[in-house]
Amino acid sequence: MRKGSFGPILVADAGSSSMHLTVFDDGQNVVAEHDSPSAPGDDVTDLLRQLLRETPTPVAVGHRVVHGGAELTGRVLVNDSIRHVLGEVADLAPLHVPPALVVLDAARDLLPGIPHAACFDTAFHADLPAVAREYAVPTAWREGYGLRRYGFHGLSYAWALDRTAELLGRRPEQLQVVIAHLGGGCSACAVRDGHSVDTTMGFTPLEGLVMSHRSGSVDPGALTWLQTRHHLSPDEIDDALNHRGGLLALSGTSDDTRDLVRARTLGDERAALALDVFTHHCRRGIAAMAASLDRLDALVFTGEIGEDQPEVREEVCTRLTALGLTGGLRTPSTERPEIVSNSRAAVPVVVVPTGETQQVDHETRALLRGR
Repeated sequence: MRKGSFGPILVADAGSSSMHLTVFDDGQNVVAEHDSPSAPGDDVTDLLRQLLRETPTPVAVGHRVVHGGAELTGRVLVNDSIRHVLGEVADLAPLHVPPALVVLDAARDLLPGIPHAACFDTAFHADLPAVAREYAVPTAWREGYGLRRYGFHGLSYAWALDRTAELLGRRPEQLQVVIAHLGGGCSACAVRDGHSVDTTMGFTPLEGLVMSHRSGSVDPGALTWLQTRHHLSPDEIDDALNHRGGLLALSGTSDDTRDLVRARTLGDERAALALDVFTHHCRRGIAAMAASLDRLDALVFTGEIGEDQPEVREEVCTRLTALGLTGGLRTPSTERPEIVSNSRAAVPVVVVPTGETQQVDHETRALLRGR
């Protein structure tokens, strides 16, 4: 085996509505994969066995975990102590962490003799400055309950930042950029000199931008009013905000921007409203993130919508002229990172294909190298 190479790495990315299992070789080529459109269940072990029959036994497993809490602020090899901590923080991201732990437990049982790495979306934001981290709430809430802003989509941001730096011929620590991860969940992040200094998501992945079926930020006074005046329970509110909000709620038909763009062309006013609200919140979030920077070296789009929906990119950039952005964007011609703005644009607009699983592979290998 070459110096610095290890062999195949299995990456597990499990969420509330899907599961992706991918095996990468040392060159980050996919050698086997399995995608499931549903959350992991009792069949996880069988699915893992089936995948492993198609590939050499991996030398390690990397697990994407959305939330590491206040204690786990960087990638880590999982032992029983770390697994206990993960169980303790699971309620901070109840839609995402419990499914990931189902796969983690199954994989550790099936492959007990190899390292298992937990790679966190929150880790990229671990050093958020206090001004971006703290909520203006009582001290007892902040210090006693640990109520603070964590930020998410960190694995996506780390991948997009490195690819953008390569594309622009600069090092990540030389850049000040805003990255917008637009997918099922949506957020934006301000990166200064290679570090996250602000982001739109907060204590949970619910805060911030309008999303596919998550509401994004809602006046907290409205939520207490719904409880006291209309007697909605916390569970009812939680379900509505996480599952029945966002584009789905506004359009009444779909949480998929592709469907909504088609419906808008046919005169569907609710689809048009949903897209208008969505892009408005994207612009507002991007502009807010730019306020945490001294300059804007690039605006980066990633995530399924950011990568594949040119109408959204165009509508966001056309109305952000105050930041030096313009419309007239090209559609990427390849599946590689690409500058889609005009060569004369004051601020380049970059599209980076989503790379969360590749980032988990990268971070798992870094752990194996002791870095």
